Amino acid sequence: MALKIVYKICCGIDVHKTFVVACIASTNSNGITTYKSHRFSTYTKGLRELLQWLLDNNCKDVCMESTGKYWIPVFNILESSCNIILAHPKYVKAIRGKKTDKKDAKWIADLFKHDLVAASFMPPADIRQLRDLMRYRFKLICFMSSEKNRLQNCLTVSNIQLGNIVSDTFGKSSQKIIDKLLENPLDTSFDIGSLIHGSMLKKLPELELAVDGYITPEQAGKLKIIKGHFEDLESRKAELEKLILALAAPYQQELDIILTAPSFKNIFSAITVISEIGVNMEAFPSAKHLCSWAGLTPTNNESAGKKKSVRVSKAGCYIKPLLVQCANSVVKSEKHPEIRNRYLRIKKRRGHKKAIIAIARMLLTALYNMLKKKEPYNAELYKKSDAFPAKREITVEQAILLAQLQGYKIKPAI
Repeated sequence: MALKIVYKICCGIDVHKTFVVACIASTNSNGITTYKSHRFSTYTKGLRELLQWLLDNNCKDVCMESTGKYWIPVFNILESSCNIILAHPKYVKAIRGKKTDKKDAKWIADLFKHDLVAASFMPPADIRQLRDLMRYRFKLICFMSSEKNRLQNCLTVSNIQLGNIVSDTFGKSSQKIIDKLLENPLDTSFDIGSLIHGSMLKKLPELELAVDGYITPEQAGKLKIIKGHFEDLESRKAELEKLILALAAPYQQELDIILTAPSFKNIFSAITVISEIGVNMEAFPSAKHLCSWAGLTPTNNESAGKKKSVRVSKAGCYIKPLLVQCANSVVKSEKHPEIRNRYLRIKKRRGHKKAIIAIARMLLTALYNMLKKKEPYNAELYKKSDAFPAKREITVEQAILLAQLQGYKIKPAI
């Protein structure tokens, strides 16, 4: 039985840095497909010529692979006039040994005309802009953490043991002490009491021992550069956050809903969720599809009746760490027993790591339903689902199996 042709006229595009190769597949009433290929430049003029070529051939269904960042200019030009399916390269990869640019474009068109290509989730343009800014903010935070570690290493090399006494080396009191040290690295006999906060006066003897080190001129110069770079990163991050807040203002209702979820107290955590999954949950058929897209579900890799692997995928490299961080926070709190109790039950059987992934998936499922129904978080729904029915009977064998699944060892009665 032949495969059903879903798209009578469609186009497959093989994307590269300096050019794209497009192939239009046209199928007539007799089921015979003809192909027309053309190569275009990735300059804006060339991409407009590509759009005009597609419109001249009455082709509005386009499929292309997401190659690096090179697909974005093509998408921007074609988005308003065409229905674009963006595919992961692993789903449209041609057979090795039979690959050319033209054959790649033809292969994508052939897969697409039979509707065999899984489309990647593509949020609207404003959400994509928000996503880009939030991911850049994440990178800035990583740079700042690296600079903090470098400064701490410089202090350790110079035998300045502030980190052993204070909780935060970048606190106000610590920074005043470091600034004083950098004014004259050879002089460590200054009055520390006038630099620190009143609550730290009881640590004054220990602080005097901690700052008694040896800072070389080279280390002092390095420390000044690190501090300057860190302060510059802080100011750039503050500017970026103003831009993000202005861009996220139209989604205030959705942000308020997300902030009712457990462990979501920071406005930028809520913005991260919106920037990654959007606000229209109709893009995902169910919460399970969203969790799979975020890399929070086990993979299926079974052959000959044996499961080879059930590890979660590498997808969701930005939203997954956030959800795991929130999950780690909420399971330590007694404020949400419906989540903590579920974590403890799973931890007995599967261990901490798998239990945390399960709680992260639980949080994402809650966020999906909250955004879809426009309702705040309701813990009672989870408590009702965990409650056992009043009238329920099980056999002794089922009770023993249930106890074993909860991590209990069955002992014979004495």
